[in-house]
Amino acid sequence: MLVTKLHYHRISKQLDVHFDNQHIATLSAEFLRVHSPSAEVQGHGNAILVTNKKDVAISAIEQVGHYAARIIFDDSHNTGLYSWDYLAQLSKNHDQLWQNYLATLKQKKASREALIPIKLTH
Repeated sequence: MLVTKLHYHRISKQLDVHFDNQHIATLSAEFLRVHSPSAEVQGHGNAILVTNKKDVAISAIEQVGHYAARIIFDDSHNTGLYSWDYLAQLSKNHDQLWQNYLATLKQKKASREALIPIKLTH
């Protein structure tokens, strides 16, 4: 499937991924961050558990050719290239991936919560 549009909602921290078959997937910034396709997260075949990203947001999205997007997160993570195929896989397997992530957090006694709560006011 090809991605035809990406629409990020800053307040809800949700990314709408529009595919060429008219399917629209809504993926949270946290979900995308903890499932980054980067070598840093994937661990060269041994995925690393990414924790404390409940409040992460997307700072920018850059198109890479006609096949992917680089998502830049506000925690400075920017090395993952989200191919259209990978976004389709994340969409298709979202519920199972998320449940597996939550179960792994619980098993490892890890948390989604930020290590230090930070609040910025305008």
